[in-house]
Amino acid sequence: MSMTSTTIYRQDYQPYPFVIERVELHFSLEPECTTVTNTMQIRTSHAGALFVLNGEDIELKTLLLNGQAVAYEYKDNLLTLQPEVTNFELKIVSTCNPKANSTLMGLYVSGQSFFTQCEAEGFRRITFFPDRPDVMSEYFVTIEADKAQYPYLLSNGNLLSTRELDNGRHEAKWHDPFLKPCYLFALVAGDFDIREKTSKTRSGREVLLQVYSDKGNGDQTLWALDSLERSMFWDEQRFGLELDLDRFMIVAVRDFNMGAMENKGLNIFNAAYVLADPEIASDANYMGIESVVGHEYFHNWTGNRVTCQDWFQLSLKEGLTVFRDQEFSADMMARFLSEEAAKSARAVKRIDDVTRLRVSQFPEDAGPMAHPIRPDSYQEIGNFYTATVYEKGAEVIRMQHTLLGEAGFRAGMDEYFRRHDGQAVTCDDFVNAMEFVYQQQNPGKDLSIFRRWYSQAGTPTVHVQMDYDHAQQTCAITLRQHCDKVGVEKLRTDFDKKPFHIPFHIGMMTAQGQAIPLNVKDLSDIRVTENGGALLELTEIEKTWVFSHIPERPVLSLLRDFSAPVYVDYDYSFEELATLCAHDSNPFARWEAAQELSSREILRLTADMLAKRPLSLSPIVQEVWAHNLTDPHLDAAYRAWLLALPSEKVLVERLDSITPLALHQARQFVYKTLAKEHRDLWLRTYQGNHSQKEYSPDPISMGQRSLKNMALNYLLVIQDEEGIALAKGQYETAKNMTDRMGALSALMYYAPVEDSEVYSQAFYRYFEHNPLVMDKWFALKAMSVKRVDQLRELMQNPLFTLRNPNRARAVLFQFCMNNTEAFHHESGEAYAFWAEQVIALDTINPEIAARFARVMDNWQRYAEPNKGFMQKALQTVAQYPTLSKNTTEIVGKALNI
Repeated sequence: MSMTSTTIYRQDYQPYPFVIERVELHFSLEPECTTVTNTMQIRTSHAGALFVLNGEDIELKTLLLNGQAVAYEYKDNLLTLQPEVTNFELKIVSTCNPKANSTLMGLYVSGQSFFTQCEAEGFRRITFFPDRPDVMSEYFVTIEADKAQYPYLLSNGNLLSTRELDNGRHEAKWHDPFLKPCYLFALVAGDFDIREKTSKTRSGREVLLQVYSDKGNGDQTLWALDSLERSMFWDEQRFGLELDLDRFMIVAVRDFNMGAMENKGLNIFNAAYVLADPEIASDANYMGIESVVGHEYFHNWTGNRVTCQDWFQLSLKEGLTVFRDQEFSADMMARFLSEEAAKSARAVKRIDDVTRLRVSQFPEDAGPMAHPIRPDSYQEIGNFYTATVYEKGAEVIRMQHTLLGEAGFRAGMDEYFRRHDGQAVTCDDFVNAMEFVYQQQNPGKDLSIFRRWYSQAGTPTVHVQMDYDHAQQTCAITLRQHCDKVGVEKLRTDFDKKPFHIPFHIGMMTAQGQAIPLNVKDLSDIRVTENGGALLELTEIEKTWVFSHIPERPVLSLLRDFSAPVYVDYDYSFEELATLCAHDSNPFARWEAAQELSSREILRLTADMLAKRPLSLSPIVQEVWAHNLTDPHLDAAYRAWLLALPSEKVLVERLDSITPLALHQARQFVYKTLAKEHRDLWLRTYQGNHSQKEYSPDPISMGQRSLKNMALNYLLVIQDEEGIALAKGQYETAKNMTDRMGALSALMYYAPVEDSEVYSQAFYRYFEHNPLVMDKWFALKAMSVKRVDQLRELMQNPLFTLRNPNRARAVLFQFCMNNTEAFHHESGEAYAFWAEQVIALDTINPEIAARFARVMDNWQRYAEPNKGFMQKALQTVAQYPTLSKNTTEIVGKALNI
């Protein structure tokens, strides 16, 4: 029988009755038996109150209260005692086995070094402690270990001292002067390469910035270190936030469950988000490193200086910090560019962010794990590090930015820190600070309706109706919203969805593509935006705005810049979409029109395929793609997004009954037809963007590589002989990983087997000693195999292991999420394989297993026989006798909601 979990409810929150003012930790590090001495200075106003500490997979050796033995109970991972005094010292000695810790939570060994991961509930695997974010303390840490094996001993804050000990050991003492919760504790010990620089804050303080990596990798950390310094300068300039410690450290580790962790002053990173040089890292890697380095650095204030009262408030720090890292990346892409090029670069970043939201969060909002960005309950908090909390949380912050404007949002941030620096607070506290400014800008208004974004799940749909009066030259725009119950809301009879506060950005154009300025005089809940557009504030179920001086029936440009995370329902004609695709002055809306045009066509062809009707591609789609391929006003990066077909993950959200293979084949038909009909244009595009100049991760060069490699894929999908020759030549002469991988992926997907295998093996032999590069190779193989037996063969490779999260993600996740033909094979064999691998992962690392289990979230929306096979696979996992609490929650909700 699988483990059962207790449901924890937000409404049950109670402040912790004890204050732990000071924590002194002493670590005697040994891989198989580390001793941790934890001395706490504690006070309370309630003598005789129960003092409850968490402890998991650790062995209690000694417990002393004010130096004396004391009665306690240790049961179900809870250590409970009842002090009869209000001020006391508690000393606890315990041991743990870092080497055997495959969960990668708490203190563990990776390679030959020690690392920690404490968010959300990993500190309890290190020592006994009230493992909750609202217990904030000052930490003093002493680490001792063998000096030869572990010459670097790191922890949070500032280094106080080091000294030699007997028997070849040494110690380091660290002090973090800022109160923090235990989830932000960090320890690292090992032998590393170090890259560092001294930088100066805006107040003139000198600070030390360091990046630690495995021996031999130091020359691959320059980009990460530079990204860290750029993050520091940007946060000072954009938000007035300065680094508050003497040093800031980043440490790269190969075995890590997440991308990175924002421990105060000592960020621990998955090595994939640190190591880069042109030979091993693609453009996407460079951008990812800069983004994640920025994200974790920005947490120093939005997450560390002000943290969460409880885990229900997770989006308080994560949604806000994702918004901040998105803005940082957009600014970095736009710097040094002309005004027009900067606008395009920012649009590219916005499109990338929205695409990620639609691929990961929109399906989540429609599935069994649907939850508001501030959940009301959870069983395992590790399961709520979700796209909703992060990506949708960022969109909710962005809407506040949109409503207040840049200056207003900055004022709201200043007010937030003025009120709450050094505190553990709630999402309401953040909105209160923003509302304070919003009310100054808009007397008589508030954000009470806006707060529903924090308490209601699901993706609203905004239905748009336009009524044009030619005689009066007026245009009435009616917005109507609705949002169905989702997830656990479906089980509640006492819950009714209420309207959201939706900022809805629109524009109008003539049929020839000229912008129509909008007259917003005397209209409420509206303001003018750039390029003559308008921002409508929809706070009711339905509202109408009437615009005057509209000379002809307009073509509507809707939800510009994706001003709210909603679906839009509007009955565009193909001709209107074509006009928007070619002329909309808002780059995001222009891209959106192209996505809508191709989505409609692919879905129509899917229906034709199921009905066994002949397939043909609309001439309008072909004309739009030809126009956008040749439009001289478009830069390469934006053009690449404009020409990209919507992914199958986005398309399935528009189907009531998912037939994955038919959808895949319809999309491939469009892909191949566009390739065949515009073959010469794709060839010219490739040739016009191919370059042998030295690698640079600047936005213009990256855009050219992106467009070039897109063109290469279009050539190879039709087995074009010249295209295959170009791919081979590009691989053989590539000066960077982006070009090498672009060629290799095209060859592996579309070239004859004998060609693809030659280059696949050449890549393997050249990079087999580089784990991060081999993750790319494994991912390509997993996405290109045709059947499960080929994947099993891949997993027999001596470099494959389930114990490393990056390698498991490269193979299992990529196969199940990005190989439609093999994963959804009509035999159902891949679903049974999925169940087998979820169980195998669960015995090693429940957190990764639970994330992998979410592949089946939306199984009920599939057509038969897929649906039946998926249900059987889920039931197989659910019936496993020792399934973890993490995976039990995911599978249980999938089957029952």
